[in-house]
Parts: sequence; structure tokens; C-alpha cells
Amino acid sequence: MDFEPTGIQGELAEGIRRLLAGAFPLDQLRTRENQEKVIDRDGWTQLAEAGVFSLCLAEEAGGVGLGLAEATLVFEELGRSLVPGPLVATHLAAGLVDGAEDGSVVVGMVERPSGPSANVLPVFIEHLADLDVLLVLSDRGIEQLDPATLSARPSRRPMDPLTPVWSVSSLPEGEPVAGPEIVAWWRRDGRVLTAALQVGLAAWLTDLSVAYAKERQQFGRPIGSFQAVKHLCADMTTRVELARVGVQAAGVTIDQPDVGAPDVVAAGAKIVADEAAITNGRSAIQVHGGMGFTWEVPVHLAYKRARLHATQFGTADRLAEMIADALADGLGGPTDVG
Repeated sequence: MDFEPTGIQGELAEGIRRLLAGAFPLDQLRTRENQEKVIDRDGWTQLAEAGVFSLCLAEEAGGVGLGLAEATLVFEELGRSLVPGPLVATHLAAGLVDGAEDGSVVVGMVERPSGPSANVLPVFIEHLADLDVLLVLSDRGIEQLDPATLSARPSRRPMDPLTPVWSVSSLPEGEPVAGPEIVAWWRRDGRVLTAALQVGLAAWLTDLSVAYAKERQQFGRPIGSFQAVKHLCADMTTRVELARVGVQAAGVTIDQPDVGAPDVVAAGAKIVADEAAITNGRSAIQVHGGMGFTWEVPVHLAYKRARLHATQFGTADRLAEMIADALADGLGGPTDVG
């Protein structure tokens, strides 16, 4: 088994990076901060034309026919560029929801509360004003809802200014579109793709910090020459590389499940990537000194996005419990979490 990215995979990542640099420049993204609609439909279509949403869809179904290993490389670049929107949900929905793969339909996703939290309200939904279809996941399967039918109230100050959030007092029953086996698959792959976004955020935060440390002068010297700042940047780089290896290994393992335990590897990759993105966000704020937490510097955008991703497809505590249960069972069937 070879975990090293191939030349073609490297070219795929580089091509997506060039596309994102032209279609999603940071200055244009920031003009949509704190708006109810943040998705640029032209940009969304460009992502679809590049195969972002159909990457793992079989060729006979109109997709690219690649695996999750390639998708992790693409989603790392999406994270690095702070591309807003339900990227993971729309990617997973390709082949299930008409229009998801070609970008004509934006698909959102939410977990229906269950167990002890079944009666906890409200339910929070991201990007509701931009959605054409909302998919509701539960252990029973996947249901499809029309977002326009929901009675929702927007959050006045969402954590991430490029991820508007709505609260709904109830989730009605929707049209069943898939069974519980698809839910388990989506939760697993969703963890890995979200972890890839986190790796991209962590890498971008590192790049920002290193560049600033080279330019910022203190006592007549670049602050990057001081040992404390050097250590911060070195630790950030190490976190990125460890998280990247974990995420890419998870993608390869899921593509070839006979060589490992895909659910356990996916959960582990998400834990490590969440930690890398959040801790690198804190370190980047520190490297930038008094500027690090201001609206003027974009560091806070990546940090807030990282905190948001850390709540998706299972928190660190719940994923750790899942891994512990699987290890106790001898890497048998995992105890899944939403």
C-alpha cells in the first residue's frame, strides 16, 4: 500500500489551487461577511465544472470516478482558500440529489436530534438561505426537505461571518431518499472531508504566520528571528504535516478498506485535524500580536471556521469514545456518532 501522493494527484491539487485563487480571492469573500447569502453561484458552478462535487461519483453515473484519497487533496485546497458553503454535503449528495454534481443545486445537511438530545431545540442549520435542498440525517436514513418550508430565524452574530446560521424550532418529516447504510457511509466520509478542510485551514494559518514573522520588525529585527516565534511557527508546521498524513491515510484506507479499519481511521483523522486547525489558529493570533484578533487581519476567519468544523460529524470527545469502543471490540463494528 502506497500512501505517497502520485504525480497526477499532485497536479489535481495544484489545478484546484489555481482555480480557487482566481474564483475565490479573499478580498471578494470578505465582502460577503455577515450576509444571509454568501455563496457565489458562478463560483459554485466553477467548482462543479472542476469536478469537486462529482469527484467520487462513478463514471457511469456522470462523475469523475476517483476515490476519497483524491478528494482529501481537493478539500484541503478548499479549506486553505476559505471557500464558504456546504461543500461536504453537496459532494456527498452527488448521485443522490439531482443537480448536486453539476453545481445547479446547493445541498445542505443537518442531523436530526436523537437520544437524550431528541427534544433539545432549536436545531441550527447552516447556509439555509442559499440552500436548494436540505437533507436530514438520522439513524433511520436520509430525508429530503424543501428549505423554503421551514420556519427559521437567522443568527445575528454567527461564529464564522462566512457561515450564516439559522435556528428552527422543529424539523418536520421529509421524503425518505436513502437508508441507514448510506448515513453511516456519509458520516465516515464526511469526517474525512471535513478533516481535509481543517488541514487546509491549518496550513493557511501557518503560511500567514511565517510570512508575517519574516516581515514584522521589532528591535530592528524580524520577529521570526526570535526563538519564541520560531518555536510557534515550527510547531504549527508540525501539526499541519501530522494532520495531513492522517487525513490522506484515512482517504487511502477508505478506498481500500481491506487493509485497515476505515471508521476508526476516519475518526482519528478528524480529531487530529481539528486540533491542528484550532491550535494553529491560536498560535497565529499570538504570532500576529495585537493585530491577530482584529477584523483587519484575516487570521480570525480561519480560526472561527476551524471551531465550526470541529462541531461537525462528531466532536473530539465523541469520536474518541467511538475509537475506544472499536478498540475494545477488537476493531469490530464501530459505534457511530453523528
